[in-house]
Amino acid sequence: MALKSVTDVSFEEEVLKSDKPVLVDFWAEWCGPCRQVAPSLEAIAAEHDEITIVKLNIDENPTITAKYGVMSIPTMNVYKGGEVVKTIVGAKPKAAIERDLADFIG
Repeated sequence: MALKSVTDVSFEEEVLKSDKPVLVDFWAEWCGPCRQVAPSLEAIAAEHDEITIVKLNIDENPTITAKYGVMSIPTMNVYKGGEVVKTIVGAKPKAAIERDLADFIG
């Protein structure tokens, strides 16, 4: 299952106005660690419908990337109620990401 992509234009509607937590995976095509973490995020998305997981390509969406100060990728921000409530930086195994998301997934 491929994750949905968000853009500078759709970010507010898809992420900030969501009624459930949203993990945004800031990534780029050229980023090897981003490609490593993608299957884990897809699996978590398939297993946990209490959180939405989306991708934002930093090269194509510089406005949101700059607004949230994303300096290295992969960076995964969890947004709840329009605010960043958790930041995860770097590629991690699925179990480690799930531990980081324990407050948001069952």
